[in-house]
Amino acid sequence: MTSTATHTATDTATTTGPKALEGIRVLDMTHVQSGPSATQLLAWLGADVVKLEAPTGDITRKQLRDLPDVDSLYFTMLNCNKRSITLNTKTERGKEILTELIRRSDVMVENFGPGAIDRMGFTWDRIQEINPRIVYASIKGFGDGPYTNFKAYEVVAQAMGGSMSTTGFEDGPPLATGAQIGDSGTGIHAVAGILAALLQRENTGRGQRVNVAMQHAVLNLCRVKLRDQQRLAHGPLAEYPNDDFGDEVPRSGNASGGGQPGWAVKCAPGGPNDYVYVIVQPVGWKPICELIGRPELADDPEWATPEARLPQLNKMFQLIEEWSATLPKWEVLEKLNAHNIPCGPILSTKEIIEDPSLVANEMVVKVPHPERGEFVTVGSPLKLSDSPVDVASSPLLGEHNEEVYVGELGLGDQELRLLKSNGVI
Repeated sequence: MTSTATHTATDTATTTGPKALEGIRVLDMTHVQSGPSATQLLAWLGADVVKLEAPTGDITRKQLRDLPDVDSLYFTMLNCNKRSITLNTKTERGKEILTELIRRSDVMVENFGPGAIDRMGFTWDRIQEINPRIVYASIKGFGDGPYTNFKAYEVVAQAMGGSMSTTGFEDGPPLATGAQIGDSGTGIHAVAGILAALLQRENTGRGQRVNVAMQHAVLNLCRVKLRDQQRLAHGPLAEYPNDDFGDEVPRSGNASGGGQPGWAVKCAPGGPNDYVYVIVQPVGWKPICELIGRPELADDPEWATPEARLPQLNKMFQLIEEWSATLPKWEVLEKLNAHNIPCGPILSTKEIIEDPSLVANEMVVKVPHPERGEFVTVGSPLKLSDSPVDVASSPLLGEHNEEVYVGELGLGDQELRLLKSNGVI
C-alpha cells in the first residue's frame, strides 16, 4: 500500500442541488471535540453552521500544533465547512447579539460545563422565549445525579461507561481504546437527537431540548458487555477464551465476544501491526484446516464442531497463527478471502492515510487551508445519494464576523469596528 491520498476537497461546495439540511442554521457554541464533531457532521449534511467563539478562539486552535501560529490539526479536522464569528458573551452587548443569533437559528449546540449557559442568563426557558422553534442540544459528561459536576474527558467517559473495564487482556490493566467513543461517539449520538428533534418540529412547530451525556453514549456502545453481564448469572461465557469467571465480565483480549470466535493472529515479518483478525465460522473451519496444513482436523471429533472448539479457542488460534506467522498479512488476507473467511488486516495509521480505497471513497481527503496550505482529514462517513459532501476548510478565527454581523444582522461598519475595539468580538 504505497499510494498517497490524491482526492482533494474543494474550498466551496461543487455539487449542484440542495443539501439534506440546507436552510437549517446551527449556532455552534461548542469547543474541543464532542461538540465540534457533531456540528461538523451537520455542516457536512448541508446546514449553515456558525461557530461562535470567544475572541481568543476555541482552545484547540492552539493545542498540539505542528506548525507555529497556524490552527492545529486538532482544530482543522473537527471544524470543516463551518463559519466562524467571535463574541464575548460576558458583555451586555455580547448578550444582546447572542439573543439575536438565537432568534435566527434553528439549532443551538453547546458542550460547556453544567450550568454555564444558564449562568450567562440563557436558561432553556429564556431560550424558548427568544425562539420557540429552536432545537437546543447540550452535550455533557454525565446525566443528572452524583456525577453531574464531574469533569469529563474522552477516557474518563470510557472509564465510566463500561469500555475500559472490558478492554485489555485478562492479566493486564484496563485499557482505553484508540477510537474516540467518548467524544466523537457522543457527537454522533447528539446528531441523531438533533435530527429527530428537527423532524418532530415539522409536526409540532416546537423546538425541544436534546441532552446527550458522554457516559451514556459510551454505555450505549458497550451494550454487548451488559448483555454478557446478565448471561454470567447462568454460567461462564463459553465464547470467551478466559479460564476463570467471577461476577463481572472479564477483559478478554482480542476475542470477538460474539457468536463467532475471532482473534488477531501474527503475520510476517512480525512488526507491531503485522496481524490479521480472523473470524472462524462453522463453514470456514474446513478451508482453514486446509490452509494451515492440518486437513485432518476438519473431521476430528475434538475439532470438527463449534461446540468442540469453544473450550480450546486459544489452541485453535495458535494453530492458525503458526501458519499466518510465516506469511505477510496481505498474503494471509488474500488466502483467507479466497475461501470467503471473514478477516481483516490490522491497518496502521500510516496505512490508513495512504489507503487507495479510503481515498477513492473520500474518507481520506486533502483540504486546502489558507494558512497551512493543505491538510489531510477524515471525510464524511455519511453517504447520501442526493446530498454529497464536499469537505471545505475550517474557518480562521472570526473570519465571518463581517459577513454575519453586517451582512446578516444588519450592524453598521462603524459599530463593527467599535465592537472589536471594545473587546465584544
